[in-house]
Amino acid sequence: MRSRNRVREAWSGIDVQLRRRASLIPNLVESVRGYAAHERGVFEEVTRARGALQQAGGAAAAASANNALSQALGHLFAVVENYPTLRASENFTALQRDLSDVEEKIAFARQFYNRNVLDYNTRIETFPGVLVASNLGFSAAEFFETGDEGRAEVTVSLAPAPAPRPRPGDAPPSAPPPA
Repeated sequence: MRSRNRVREAWSGIDVQLRRRASLIPNLVESVRGYAAHERGVFEEVTRARGALQQAGGAAAAASANNALSQALGHLFAVVENYPTLRASENFTALQRDLSDVEEKIAFARQFYNRNVLDYNTRIETFPGVLVASNLGFSAAEFFETGDEGRAEVTVSLAPAPAPRPRPGDAPPSAPPPA
């Protein structure tokens, strides 16, 4: 069926972008490791998530692994907030820009893939396609879906942290000395 081939072709678009994303991760981790070597747990989390994404078989497993990698990268970028010199590094900003570009391409490829899966699944579940599909053993394709943990937007600001606000009961700040 032509629709099945479109689904396969659309999946290859997602796969290419996920592999591209995974290939950026080691460089990103190494650039942060030089500044924050003591954040070993974060690096291990990113490495495990990257490995799971590379080993994922099928859309559901890849979506789950992609969500885990997104969360791990969120933790990595939270560490980066503590290192202004790293945030200003050309190498790091280039990697961050590349990663952002890949994220946009993954989103587009996901939409394209899911649109083709919908078309394919509809064709094999409606008459007359259902007759052909059932006789030839065609089965429904999986959507590339984001789980609940992946739906929460990860926001990472690389701007300097604002000054802490006084809490109720704290002593008021002292007035500046007169000039």
